[in-house]
This record gives sequence, structure tokens and C-alpha cells, in this order.
Amino acid sequence: MLVSTRKSSPRPNLWFERLMAILTTVNLGLVLFDISYVPWRDFYYRNLPKITQVYDPVKGIEPHRDTDKYLQTVNKLQEQVNLTGIKSPQVQALLQELQNQSVEMIDSNPFAAANKSGTLEKIKNQMREHINQESGKQSFIIFWSQPNLEANRWQKEIAFFDKEIRPLMAINYFRGIGENSQLIDNFWLIDLPFIAIFSLELLGHSYYIKRRYAGFSWLDAVLWRWYDVLLLIPFWRWLRVIPVAVRLDQAKLISLHHLRQQIHRGVVASFAEELTEIVVVRVINQVQDSIQRGELINWLFQKDSQRPYIDINNINEVEALAGLLVKTTVYNVLPKIQPELIAILRHNIDTAFNQSPGYRNLENLPGVGHLQKQLKNQLSEQIASQVTTGVYSALVSAVEDPVAAKLSSKLMERFSDALAEELKKKHTVSTIQNLVSDFLEEVKLNYVQRLSQEDLEKVLEQTRQLRSAGSTVSKRSRFTD
Repeated sequence: MLVSTRKSSPRPNLWFERLMAILTTVNLGLVLFDISYVPWRDFYYRNLPKITQVYDPVKGIEPHRDTDKYLQTVNKLQEQVNLTGIKSPQVQALLQELQNQSVEMIDSNPFAAANKSGTLEKIKNQMREHINQESGKQSFIIFWSQPNLEANRWQKEIAFFDKEIRPLMAINYFRGIGENSQLIDNFWLIDLPFIAIFSLELLGHSYYIKRRYAGFSWLDAVLWRWYDVLLLIPFWRWLRVIPVAVRLDQAKLISLHHLRQQIHRGVVASFAEELTEIVVVRVINQVQDSIQRGELINWLFQKDSQRPYIDINNINEVEALAGLLVKTTVYNVLPKIQPELIAILRHNIDTAFNQSPGYRNLENLPGVGHLQKQLKNQLSEQIASQVTTGVYSALVSAVEDPVAAKLSSKLMERFSDALAEELKKKHTVSTIQNLVSDFLEEVKLNYVQRLSQEDLEKVLEQTRQLRSAGSTVSKRSRFTD
């Protein structure tokens, strides 16, 4: 026996497949980042502000002019207080402007366009709690007043605003609308080079497949790698996870064998459950229709020449099975159960003796009872053995004797005809048909339509084990001779 030590050589284009798999993974990462950017922008703004500075223009995001103007006014106020103090007319004018802007902000809600109305509510709640007022507008008016900021309260109040209010106002933004009436989104400029590369690759693969397989059209060649088409569509970009996973598996960077197996099993189980029910129910329906048309009674009771039945071997299978069953019973079964048959007959003979009045009177005679009991046992044994042997010999002779077999056949034929005739006379055929049809309907309701996923999973698991065993044997035979 020789064992092959040759290793399978890697595919020559494996390096290219890995390069493209990595490229598609990078593209998918950018796609997922783009999809998540707007919902997660607050997180990026607070923790990674440089990302928002770079990516805001891609999504058409810019600071909201109302909240940005508000914060600029606060900055001017801080500068003016440092220059002239809190009681100067210039500071009083800026405080009045901030009061007006606060009221306008609450009325116009500049946070609504960015779906951040909750942020405005949070700002008002913070200010209400800080000033201890029920009105948000009144709280802002009091906050931006000289009496509230005097007496060494300026530093404390402006620190509160910078810590609690400014961050909430700073995350508000405005996103413009393009000429297509949609929100501005320039991600296609980032995605375009990737799409161009993927398009060229798909074109090359399709050309190669079209030349390799005669009769393939361009559409057939493209559909051969249908999952790559998902890399080219400019919408539903999240679907690119499918070709990325396939490419990573093909490039042997990850293994999706178990995942594919589970997907296949799930799909097969889903189809198998419905298909099994459809097939079995359809077969039962056909049987029910045949019964309602009377074909079952005709098949059972009509002669061969009258049956609308297709015979493929010129053999009456029912008669052949009946004959085989009779021969098996006579030659194999009866000899094995002969002692039990003799015991049954002996018991019946003893019972008949004991029930006879004359026999019971003889038992009462002195000296005769014991002798009579011995004679009864011997006679019962002899009669039972002779009857059993005689019946068995008669059955063997009937099976082996051509004349007896012919007579038995005529008897069965006459019995079938007589039974069919009597059934028709008594009008019970329809009753039998209805009962059998109802029985089949109960089978459908109680068994066929209750096929469970667990049963199909067991079948699929057994199939998987058989395929696994076959694969192991195939691998062994491949490396041995």
C-alpha cells in the first residue's frame, strides 16, 4: 500500500483573491461607518472631534446658525466682561440680546431639523433646575440678567453654562438639502473608486467565465458571481456584507463552512417540511379520489380482464403474495408451533371429557377413577397428535397437489365473487368507501400536517452523518492504492 504525500498546490490567483477580499472589507468598513455616522455623531463630537471636522462636509453637516450665533454671543459677553466689567452698558446690551435669543430659541426650536428636540428639553430642564423656576423662558431671562451675575456670581454662572449648556447647544447642526431634494450625502465620491475597481474585476471574471463555458451569455456569466453585483449598487450598501463574507471565505481568510452548512440545513428543512406535506397529502387525495370513484372495489373484486390496471410483469402480485404466505406458513411456521397446537387440542379434549355426564359418573366408581384418568390422558394425547398431524398433512397435500391447488383457487375466486355480489346487494360499498376516505382524512390531519421541524432536523442530521462518513471513506481511498 502506497500513501501519497503530495500536497495540493494553492490556487495561482489566491493572492489576488485575498487582495480583493481585503479591499472589499475596507469598503464595507467605510460603508458601515457612513451608515452609523449621523446616529453616532454626538459620540464622535464629544470624544473624537477631529473626525467630525473631517467627515461633517461629506454628510453636508454644518453648525446651526441660530445655536452657533447664540454661543458666539456668549463668547462676546465673556470678552466684554473681562474688558469693562459686569455693570457696563456694553455688557447690559449683550445680556439683553442673549435674553431675546433664548426666548426665540425656545419658540423656534432650532434642534428640530436634526431630530434633537429632546436636547432642547434637556437644556430647559437644566436651566429650570439651576434657577429654580418652572418656566424655561423665565429661567433664561433671570440667568442672563445683571442682578444674577453680580456679587461674585459671574464666574460660577458662566462655569455652569460652559459645563452644562454649551455642550448641548454645540452638538446641534444643520444638514443641507441638495438639488435632488434629498439630504446632502457625498459618500458616493468616496465609494466611486471602489465601485470602479469592483466593476472592472466583475467584467474580467465575466469575460473569463463566458470564454470558459460555451453557450454562456454575458448575463449568465455575470449571474455566475451574482453576489459581486451587490458591491456595485449605490443603495442598500449594507448588503455588501454578503459578498465580503463570501470573498473572505474563498480567499481562505476566514472559514464559513459551518455557517453555510447551517444555512443550507435551514433552507432544506423549510422546503422539506412543506414539500413533504404537499407530496403526502396529494398522494392521499389521489387515493381518496380513487376510492370515491369505486376503483378500489373494482380492483379487489373484478376479474383481471375487467380491471383498468397496468400490469408490468404478467403476474398477479396479490395471488403470488398469498401463495408465498401460505407456503411459508405451512412449511416453516406450523412445524415450529406444532407442540403448542397439540397442547391446545388436548386441553379442549380434556374439557369435553370433563363436561360429559357419563364420564363424571364413571369417575365416582371405586377403583375406576384412577384408571379412567390415565386412559383419558393417553386418549387426549393420541387424538390431539393425530388431529394435528392429519391437518398438517392435509395442508401440505393441498399445497403440493395440483388438483387441490386448482380447487383452492376456484374456491377463492368463487369466494371473491360471492363477497362482491353480497356487498353490492347490501349497498355497503359506499359505506366502506366513506369509512376508508374518512380514515385517510384523519391520517392527514393527525400525522401529515403535524410533521415537526424536529423530525426534519433528525433526518437532516442523519443525512449529514452519512455524507461525512462517505467523505471520510473517499479521502482514505484517494491516498491509498
